[in-house]
Amino acid sequence: MKTMMMITIAVLMTMTMAKSDETKTITPKEFATAIAETPKKVGNHLKNEWEETKEFQKAGWAEMKTKWPWNKIFKSEAQ
Repeated sequence: MKTMMMITIAVLMTMTMAKSDETKTITPKEFATAIAETPKKVGNHLKNEWEETKEFQKAGWAEMKTKWPWNKIFKSEAQ
């Protein structure tokens, strides 16, 4: 059983190595475009992450307010 698994893994690795021989060339214009777009992509990524973090924190605080006994603590002090 172990021998069959090793043979299968070896064959799959050989097949993936054969596919990885493809080479892609990039032109100077494509390179310049990619470099020029990088700051915009990074900025968009950071802005999206910031928005997702704010939404996550808002949901977490809303959940915490319902589960945490703040209402009971403050209600007993006010009376």
